Amino acid sequence: MPKLTVDGIEVEVPAGTTVLQACEAAGKEIPRFCYHERLSIAGNCRMCLVELEKAPKPIASCAYPVADNMVIHTDTPGVKAARRGVMEFLLINHPLDCPICDQGGECDLQDQAVGYGFDHSRYEENKRAVKDKNLGPLIKTAMTRCIHCTRCVRFATEVAGVAELGATGRGEAMEIGTYVEHALTSELSGNMIDLCPVGALTSKPYAFVARPWELSRTDGIDATDAVGSNIRIDSRGPQVLRILPRLNEAVNEEWISDKTRFSNDGLTRRRLDKPWIREGGKLRPASWNEAFAAIAARTKGLAGDRIAALAGDMVDVEAMAALRDLMAALGSGNIDCRQDGARIDASRRDFYLFNTTIAGIEQADAALLIGTNPRREAAVLNARLRKRSLAGRFPIGLVGEGADLTYPYAHLGDGPAALAALLDGSSPFLEALKGASHPMVIIGQGAIARPDGAAVLAAAWTIAREIGALGAAWHGFNMLHMAAGRVGALDIGFLPHGGGRDRDGILAGAGNGEIDLVWLLGADEIPMDRLGRAFVVYQGHHGDAGAKRADVILPGAAYVEKDGTWVSTEGRVQRAARAVFPPGEAREDWAIIRAASAALGHALPYGDIAGVRARAEALGAGRLDAPLGGGCIDQGGPSGDPRMLGTEAFAAPVTDYYRTDAIGRASPTMAACAASVAPTSAVAAE
Repeated sequence: MPKLTVDGIEVEVPAGTTVLQACEAAGKEIPRFCYHERLSIAGNCRMCLVELEKAPKPIASCAYPVADNMVIHTDTPGVKAARRGVMEFLLINHPLDCPICDQGGECDLQDQAVGYGFDHSRYEENKRAVKDKNLGPLIKTAMTRCIHCTRCVRFATEVAGVAELGATGRGEAMEIGTYVEHALTSELSGNMIDLCPVGALTSKPYAFVARPWELSRTDGIDATDAVGSNIRIDSRGPQVLRILPRLNEAVNEEWISDKTRFSNDGLTRRRLDKPWIREGGKLRPASWNEAFAAIAARTKGLAGDRIAALAGDMVDVEAMAALRDLMAALGSGNIDCRQDGARIDASRRDFYLFNTTIAGIEQADAALLIGTNPRREAAVLNARLRKRSLAGRFPIGLVGEGADLTYPYAHLGDGPAALAALLDGSSPFLEALKGASHPMVIIGQGAIARPDGAAVLAAAWTIAREIGALGAAWHGFNMLHMAAGRVGALDIGFLPHGGGRDRDGILAGAGNGEIDLVWLLGADEIPMDRLGRAFVVYQGHHGDAGAKRADVILPGAAYVEKDGTWVSTEGRVQRAARAVFPPGEAREDWAIIRAASAALGHALPYGDIAGVRARAEALGAGRLDAPLGGGCIDQGGPSGDPRMLGTEAFAAPVTDYYRTDAIGRASPTMAACAASVAPTSAVAAE
């Protein structure tokens, strides 16, 4: 490895390291605007100039590779003068409108102008003006502020995989735009706001709302999909004003999806803030005691097999553990967490986890996607697949509905016939899978939420075994979930037991009068018309489909309004802290269930969050505490019969990316996004 000296400090760095990275390894701060460690090197801004001994002029450290015996100086008078000159050039056309710029207080240009710039300007000519571009409902532009670092262009092209941004013109006439004046179509476009080092790209929904020093910051976990992205929730008073990503290399790196970032305005709309009771066909406000009394009156004398519960997609582990215990106390085993009716075999954890892990995607060398569109179902995970694809030698095959996934793939077929071809060895893509040392199979909910779902799951496992994806050191079978609460529910056993009914059985029983009471815990995605005349208790945070059907409404807390635990699609257990309090009389879900249990005469044996968490850990023992990754110990497959495949093509489970949950459906921003993005049918197939 090359050794070099930086300001008298000797460092040894890997070959291929840039001078900028070597300087940082030596503890020296190097200013930069265009350089970003996750993007290709552009060398545009020249702010990172340093002196290299024996070089005729300062060098751009971001684009200069290290070599043995280099001597670098980062703080000489020449370097300082060079940086001041660069800063003076950058500010020649900048409007200097910091007081009205949303980037104020978080602006790299502000910070570096203070640290490295002049206190005056020698430029007297008129500043240039650039027309603002319309990039859609999410990103607000002020292109006169743009310093042409091209971070946004490189992110869109390299990470998001949607080459819609670029530069036109040269020199002072250069402008960044979309060429044809249309909204950005990437599900990751909001990350450009974080990348922009000036105020050229800011958040349109957040425009002129708050300054950063007014906000309280809380670490949280995203519950809009099952990736488990680490987020920072910025709030002021009772309201969440924005959501930003937190760095986690193993999960989301430093990106989050647009749905995660911008749906927060749905948290304040269509909220349930008090209990309601339906009387005479109409809902009326009620007290908590009245609501619990109405439920107690309906359950009195009911046999356990006439009571059921369904858990929704965004529910935390604590709430599901409490509801599971309440149903058990009432004598009911009719519980399920699979709103979509997915045929998941929960007898072993690796049957329903993303076993390769999200970070492990970068070790894979072939992939088979079955009934999934990762771009719509898990946009951040899809970016990791694209990252691996760009590294090369990563053949990808898709069985299911074709779509633009932002990377090339071979479309093997629309349905089970393509799986059958892989099973019997007649598929030409089988050779690519068998020739890989670390192949992976990813099966989505669109493949298993159907009558032959168990057979499809068994077929996918069989294919994984046949191509060598199940080894002692590598587990290449992966299930991609879309619901943040699904894996946690499976881990603690929120499933039918003791002869209980599953989701389809509950709906059928409610429809024919065999189920008299159904408790919906944040469950809005089921066909409500199949509940028949059953008495419905809806516990949730938004006036969505469940609340419209409910006989009693118990107002709960959204994911940012409670201390909760969520388990991601890869089985990663993560806890989030409460950022704001729920509105009005709404309460945390586990606390509502605990209070209801007392009113029903079956008081649960815990009264605080520590108690319910201990209970959840006991229910999930051996699963919630299991290590991530690792190999496949037992190659025995799920219970389905791979020979019983149907003929119907796999359907995409996500038809409207921006409105997959109650919060998104209440969000005006998500509605604007859905309206701005026209449906596309482009297929990036080989």
